[in-house]
Amino acid sequence: MSGYSRGVIALVLPGVYAPQDDTQLLAEALREEAPPPGARVLDVGTGSGALALEAAQRGAEVTAVDVSRRAVWTARLNAWLTRLPVHIHRGNLFGPVRGRTYDVILANPPYVPAPDTGRGPRGRSRAWDAGHDGRLLLDRICRDAPALLGPGGVLLIVHSTLSDPDRTVGLLRAAGLKAAVIRRHWIGFGPVLRSRQDWLRRRGLLSASDDREELVVIRAERVR
Repeated sequence: MSGYSRGVIALVLPGVYAPQDDTQLLAEALREEAPPPGARVLDVGTGSGALALEAAQRGAEVTAVDVSRRAVWTARLNAWLTRLPVHIHRGNLFGPVRGRTYDVILANPPYVPAPDTGRGPRGRSRAWDAGHDGRLLLDRICRDAPALLGPGGVLLIVHSTLSDPDRTVGLLRAAGLKAAVIRRHWIGFGPVLRSRQDWLRRRGLLSASDDREELVVIRAERVR
């Protein structure tokens, strides 16, 4: 993936997921959502902090979480360099923020289907590999995010159609949220998909002629 203008991001340390097309798509959805100044925003899996800083720049009260130490360092450095107030925690998904509620939750989790190696993703691949169906973290987000939304709160989550957006929408609706795909965007294969396209074709996730991937943003709202 490529094509995202880094905006307020000053740097990305080696091994940290750099802002790309999925980041851009989610940033556009955030701008359309237009949370008011003072809105409580959570960016889970913040990476470089791009989306957290986008929200902070708009006056939101922002908390960001990532499991990667390098990502946390990167996000903190970018917050310091841009003088934007973001509370950044290291932890696994919603672990550091249990018991809190938010007006907007942003999620750009790993979502690329990956061959089973008998162990979880390691190193840099933790930023994109998400199990055989691409839902290693997506199902957990669908399960746990609704409890962190205040009345009228909104979850915005981006992932590939390779990882079953219909399942995401269905799980969020089953949790009592009003959910739907609100944005779609086609992109050419990046290095990761190019390296495993034969495996994806054998699994029936790609056709013989596919050379592009579709990204979606799903919006889920807790009705007041």
